[in-house]
Amino acid sequence: MAYRAADARQQLLDDVAEATDQIGLALAALGEAYEQLDEYNADKLEEELFRAVQLAYGRAKRTHTEFAQRHGLPTRAFESASPGLSSQGVKGFLDVAVEAVGAADRDLATLQDSMMPVEVGDAELRAGLSEVRRLISGLSSRARQFVSVLGR
Repeated sequence: MAYRAADARQQLLDDVAEATDQIGLALAALGEAYEQLDEYNADKLEEELFRAVQLAYGRAKRTHTEFAQRHGLPTRAFESASPGLSSQGVKGFLDVAVEAVGAADRDLATLQDSMMPVEVGDAELRAGLSEVRRLISGLSSRARQFVSVLGR
C-alpha cells in the first residue's frame, strides 16, 4: 500500500507541476503584453490581470515545493516560459495567457475532483490548490474586458 501511495503522491506532484507550468506561461505572456503597452494601459494590465497571475504562480510553486518536501519527493525548478513572438501583439499574448490559465484551472479542478489530494495529499496541499484557483478565477472575463477598452 505504501508503494501505491508514493506513486499517487508523485502523480499528484507532477499534475501540480503541469498546472504551475501553465500559469508560468500565462505570466510570461502577460509580461510580454505589458511591454507592448503604453504606461497607462500597462498599469491597468498589471492591476487587473498580471498581479493575480503572479500571485497564483508563486502560490502554485510554493504548494508544489512544500508538498514535495513534506513527503520526501524531489522538487523541481520552474523555468521561464516563452509565450511566443512579439509580433502576435497584445491581444495575442492575452489570448495565450487566457488559454494557459484556463488549462491550469481545468487541470486543478480535475485533480481536486479526483479526490487524490484528500486520499494521498494533505490539508496544506488542498489549501494551496484552492488558493491558486481562487486567484486565477475570472481571468478570462477580466482579459476580455481589458481588450474591449484597450486604447480608449
